[in-house]
Amino acid sequence: MPQLNALRGRGFSRAATRNSNAALAAEVHYPCFFSPPTSISNYKMNPSPNFDFDEQTRGELGRMLMDIINDYYSSLPHRAVQLPAAQRSFGQLTEKMPETGQDPAAVLREICSELIDKGFHVPSANYFGLMNPTPTYVSVLAEALVSAVNPQLATQARSQLASKIENETVRWIGERVGWKSKPESIGGTFTSGGNEANFSALALALCHHFPQSVTEGIASIGARPVLYASSESHHSLDKSAGLLGLGRNALRRIAVNDRVQMDVNALAAAIEADKKAGHKPFCVVATAGTTNSGAIDDIVAIAQLCKQHNLWLHIDGAYGAAAIFSDKHRDLVRGIELADSITIDPHKWLAMPFAAGVVLTNRAELLETTFGTQTPYMPKVAGSTMIDNFKVSTQWSRRMNSLKVYLTLRVHGRLAYEQLIDRQLALAANFVKRITRANDAEFELAAPQVLPIVNLRAKLPGASEEEIDRAHAAIVDEVTRSGERWISLTRVNGRSVIRMMVISYLTEEQHLDALAIALEAAAKRLVPNAATAK
Repeated sequence: MPQLNALRGRGFSRAATRNSNAALAAEVHYPCFFSPPTSISNYKMNPSPNFDFDEQTRGELGRMLMDIINDYYSSLPHRAVQLPAAQRSFGQLTEKMPETGQDPAAVLREICSELIDKGFHVPSANYFGLMNPTPTYVSVLAEALVSAVNPQLATQARSQLASKIENETVRWIGERVGWKSKPESIGGTFTSGGNEANFSALALALCHHFPQSVTEGIASIGARPVLYASSESHHSLDKSAGLLGLGRNALRRIAVNDRVQMDVNALAAAIEADKKAGHKPFCVVATAGTTNSGAIDDIVAIAQLCKQHNLWLHIDGAYGAAAIFSDKHRDLVRGIELADSITIDPHKWLAMPFAAGVVLTNRAELLETTFGTQTPYMPKVAGSTMIDNFKVSTQWSRRMNSLKVYLTLRVHGRLAYEQLIDRQLALAANFVKRITRANDAEFELAAPQVLPIVNLRAKLPGASEEEIDRAHAAIVDEVTRSGERWISLTRVNGRSVIRMMVISYLTEEQHLDALAIALEAAAKRLVPNAATAK
């Protein structure tokens, strides 16, 4: 693909190739699957259980896989997200565990073929689903390197450079928050994702307010600790409340306003009510980018309320907190520097593969107080100024999830994210205009488009919510039946909506135009019948 390669710049989007796609379409072929050789030239089955390959076999297998991945990436701007509905299969695999091995190239070829020809392709430019991006290619290479080197980040003794890279990457992200604290007060760690990051942040909040609970448990607090989040916040918070021993009902779900933000007046009333009932409020979770609509809570107003009541402010910015990487759009998360802790998932808006979550705090001393423990068997490094990772994290054995972020920043720089965020916001805004602008438009916007997430409702005057929900389900089914593209159905503030988002850096206007045409055609054909079907 020399012509495409020559058109690519330092950024990781294909914006530079936009005007050349049509010219190259006839020349560039995107096969369903790259066909490698069926066997490795000199590989011979070893009757003994030996996991090692000779140097030539390793090289041939590695080159074969990288050719497959390279070809796959070349197909992503035009690849269907999944098979047509009639060809999809969701049954269990039933083969028995192999007792002896098979030719490695044949096995690799078979698995790649199954995954690519029959899989669900989140990295496709036609995926408009949840917050799962096309990974930067550099991050794919980073993952391969981490798997080979296999650093153990639990202790510095076994991961000297790896630990330094993780700490530096955390520092880079923390510096974008804008905390006014001393540098040594800012800390954090990579996590498996937003669920673990939110859990960790709530554990920090508990330790801050009730330090005895780390050793003596929740019962030592003497009253029920309670926390608050909007009705649209992520359900990982329910899990965390349960796993921390608070009980899921300790999470107070606060109603949202017409902008799908937490109602600050309702929050204030709930805090006062819990205090009068003898409970102990300790934390408020503001959301920066809800999963359903991309809504961002009024962080400044919530921070003022937290200060008034001496509550820990955690921001679940798994998706939207990535706006800190943009100078132009940073104001989307205005007040984020007022938080005590923040969740951000690079495997969402920062185009990383799974798994890459981060929890940050400007109270770094609490990390070791909350998660630290002493052991006789963990290797120690004399004179080190860094704290071992197992003492500041819920995890023990640790994969190096930071290298993909670190290498992407080293290769592309922050400005690549500046461009990505600006471009995806513009694409989403243009899509909204395209599909809602006409007087006879089939759809209307169901919630403000704040981030590159769009909520649509079919125009059905006089229809009940149940009828609208049926119509939406029929439209989504029609648009996704071919497998070419993917959108979803959800509810925002109790109302049915069709949800799409721009999440792939490969998505361009042409993909969104095609989606709009498919949505409009489905609505014209299905809505009158779908809404009245019983």
